[in-house]
Amino acid sequence: MTPSREARIQYALSRRQPDITVVLENVMDPHNIAAVLRSADAVGVAEIYVLNTGQPPRKTWADRSARSADKWIIIHEFTSCEECVLAVRKKYNRLLAAHVGDGSHSLYELDLCAPVALVFGNERHGLTPEMLAACNGSFVIPQVGMVLSLNISVACAICLYEAYRQRLSHHFYDAPRLSDDECRQLYSQWSQPWLARQGKDNK
Repeated sequence: MTPSREARIQYALSRRQPDITVVLENVMDPHNIAAVLRSADAVGVAEIYVLNTGQPPRKTWADRSARSADKWIIIHEFTSCEECVLAVRKKYNRLLAAHVGDGSHSLYELDLCAPVALVFGNERHGLTPEMLAACNGSFVIPQVGMVLSLNISVACAICLYEAYRQRLSHHFYDAPRLSDDECRQLYSQWSQPWLARQGKDNK
């Protein structure tokens, strides 16, 4: 492995955020999922949860817009809302739904330094009643235009970068937040594909 590759892996590992995640419920467009993966990796999200109740599990997550971001993000896939929510709640205190409705708060009123799962729904129908009921609250991204909607991947990117802004100001990126064991495990996963390709190329 080249020194620059080694340094990049260590840099990314030292800035991974183990207490923020994204949940995608019935997001259909693979380009949207790929773009979410890329945004998640960019701000240090370590894992996301994908719930599909209306289609079979996906065989691949990669697409040109992701640029292989699926290699750096742990993806947990579910076909049951109940099982998905139970898994998320084991690690994250709050599930906050991106949803326009009574009682929804502005994104910029949220504390995104505390452990949180940001939940996004289907491009057309939004979140199911079951998922909304499982969330602790909901939020909206303030808008002043005539078309009061955003693409799911754009909305997710805005939310993740607001979390990044808050966490950066509270020095969450100044020191590693993963345990030594977690860092070693991810380092092994991230470096092995590269080493395997290098070995194949040198044969």
